[in-house]
Amino acid sequence: MTVNPNLIIPVGTQVVTSVEITKSNGDLAFMRGAVGVVVSAPTHRTQSYRVRLIDGTEAALNRSDFVIRNHFTDPQAPSDPLADYDLNDYVIYRCIVGSRAYGLDHAESDTDRRGIYLPPAELHWSLYGVPEQLENDATQECYWELQKFIVLALKANPNILECLYTPLVEKVTPLAEELRALRASFLSQLIYQTYNGYVTSQFRKLQQHWKNEGEIRWKHAMHLIRLLLAGVTALQEGYVPVDVGDQREALLAVRRGEMRWDEIDEWRLGLHREFDAAFQQTTLPERPDYEAANTFLIKARRSMVTL
Repeated sequence: MTVNPNLIIPVGTQVVTSVEITKSNGDLAFMRGAVGVVVSAPTHRTQSYRVRLIDGTEAALNRSDFVIRNHFTDPQAPSDPLADYDLNDYVIYRCIVGSRAYGLDHAESDTDRRGIYLPPAELHWSLYGVPEQLENDATQECYWELQKFIVLALKANPNILECLYTPLVEKVTPLAEELRALRASFLSQLIYQTYNGYVTSQFRKLQQHWKNEGEIRWKHAMHLIRLLLAGVTALQEGYVPVDVGDQREALLAVRRGEMRWDEIDEWRLGLHREFDAAFQQTTLPERPDYEAANTFLIKARRSMVTL
């Protein structure tokens, strides 16, 4: 595995030098193998680190001048290649979901980015494996490993299906474009069970919270109504709507607390009835196209094999 020069080692990391450290007069201060701690990290790979050694001396070192100590000291355990890999380099699809994609955003709304990453085959096949998802709470980003993404899509996970149907796409490789072209293959009657079940359980929790705390979570209620609206359209028309369109003002009224709780509940129950009727009449298949999804996954995996 090659070291990824874009990965910045954080302050506080213990390291072992792989070069000799000299004093300002040129005399040898430490031989290779000295232990230190990172006290200042750069913002770019071309800059150096400040490393404090055991006597308090600080040295400016490049990333190639040291190794992370826990990779150096345990010969029984191989080093984790993920520590020197930035898996974000393997993101093949990045899109915007959430309020900005729904058309429900305001000036202070976050920008929620989601997507897919496809790791190198050697890393995926290794003893270490790869994480199912990459998350960065600070930047509101989450990227699912391709197989995890596909499995969730086949289960009609609303968040995943919205990723495939959002109009706000920032990055899409040719392989990801193929997946988007297959998105209808993931739609099935499972949408009815998944969406309906989630909304029912979450509304029950909202009602219980209202009874216990005397507080209504208006934003959550709005998104549950939005999810039911999307589910009805998916069963009726065979696609997942993301932008709420002409329902925007009514949904914003829910979020602002301008609609009574009993009105919201009545709206919800009416949508459940519409959902039931749409389920009885839908032309969506009973199950998604597992074969198409599997064929695509194998093709994608093969594309990451280094010959």
